[in-house]
Amino acid sequence: MTEWESGEPPRLGPRPLERPAVDPRSEAVFGRPDGVDGAFAATRSRTPARATSSAPPPPAALASAFGRPEDTTVDLQRPPSTNGSTAPRPEPLWAGDTADPWRDPESTVGLGPPATTAPESTPTRDEGARLSVRDVLFGRRVHPRALAVLALLALAVGALGGLVGRYTAEGAASLTTPDPTIAEAVAAKERPAGSVADIAARTVPAVVSIEIRVGEEAGTGSGVVIDPAGYILTNNHVIAPAAEASGAQVETVFHDGTRSAAQIVGRDPKTDLAVIKVEVANPVVASLGTVADLAVGDGVLAIGSPLGLVGTVTDGIVSALDRPVRLDAAGTDSNAVIDAIQTDAAINPGNSGGPLVDATGAVVGINTAIRSLGDGESGGSIGLGFAIPIDDARGIAEELIRTGKVVHAEIGINARSVSDSTTDGAQVQNVQQGGAAALAGVVEGDVIVRVGERSIAGADELVVAVRERNPGDVVPVELIREGRPLTVSVTLTSD
Repeated sequence: MTEWESGEPPRLGPRPLERPAVDPRSEAVFGRPDGVDGAFAATRSRTPARATSSAPPPPAALASAFGRPEDTTVDLQRPPSTNGSTAPRPEPLWAGDTADPWRDPESTVGLGPPATTAPESTPTRDEGARLSVRDVLFGRRVHPRALAVLALLALAVGALGGLVGRYTAEGAASLTTPDPTIAEAVAAKERPAGSVADIAARTVPAVVSIEIRVGEEAGTGSGVVIDPAGYILTNNHVIAPAAEASGAQVETVFHDGTRSAAQIVGRDPKTDLAVIKVEVANPVVASLGTVADLAVGDGVLAIGSPLGLVGTVTDGIVSALDRPVRLDAAGTDSNAVIDAIQTDAAINPGNSGGPLVDATGAVVGINTAIRSLGDGESGGSIGLGFAIPIDDARGIAEELIRTGKVVHAEIGINARSVSDSTTDGAQVQNVQQGGAAALAGVVEGDVIVRVGERSIAGADELVVAVRERNPGDVVPVELIREGRPLTVSVTLTSD
């Protein structure tokens, strides 16, 4: 019968223990003492204990710093009392008369003076005996060969110093001379009549800089004196901000720095011209010329105050004549189309209103606009400047001085520029009812190609051709209607 049949579960026998070999060094440290077989000894054995190895003695520096003095038996944990007793004290070790901050756990930390060591004494050497010249030369203290070498070195140094001194003296002597000859000043070059300098000298005194102040804003332009009474011709867009605002100030600055307040006499937005007046005694007046005497290629001067620089003169030529240009005077009421003189004389913001002068010194135009690669304000001159012909400006100025306003001829239509690859013209978009064109029979869709003796290549040129006429003039107008040429007579009205 098995153990299971007897009612008890089977039991496994104990397994043999496999104990690894013990390292002798570990056994010597952690093993049982000799004579002890079990975990605990029944009785204290009298067998002498096994000798154990002791730690090596501390270094002398550590023993000197932290060890007890050799002549005392007092423990470091209890400082000696004043009478030499080591009996326990009622107060802490760090309190009382013999307070020791090194034993106080609440002691603060502080930096002490740096450690110093006594400098090592260096042996001093006694100064040896000095040799005199006699000892060197005759005392046989120096070898003759050494004396010969020293003599040769002295001769070489002396020769080299002499050569350097000689060349230095010769070089310094070549830079100076006891009898200098300086060229005499040449007499000033004569500036013949008609030269740029001559024209500028005669015209600049008649040109003024115009400063506009409207509140905290300011602007500059130019103008030219055209009448001894103090009348100055300029552009309308120069003074328009002051004319449209209350409390604005207009001031003129002459080439010599003289300042004078100015008043607006009249202005004409349709031609971008205006006249102001200053109270100045005997001002220099510019002479006015005519565009009829100009030809493409003639030399001209632009005078004014570009960027506020008073009395600036630039030189150029007439690049083209009768160039229709529509002005874009942003921020003003100017809406002008001018029959301009084109020039490559440098014109920049601030030149507006200044004169364009021919080779005789006569004013032939009023500088008004430029084409630039910028936006007109930040962009500078690229050699495309435009001036209002003085022939047109003179009539406008006289009318403004007399009446303060100007009337213009009007045809009564709106047009746009067109081209059919063979003919350019201005196509009528709408006709003003009761206007000059309507009364002459002009209808929408007609293409105007000529007004009087002037060919019309676009809408701007049509405006210029009409405005150079007077109200009431009867003008023949050639047009194309449904492919057929037609001529009508138009009696211009007033605007």
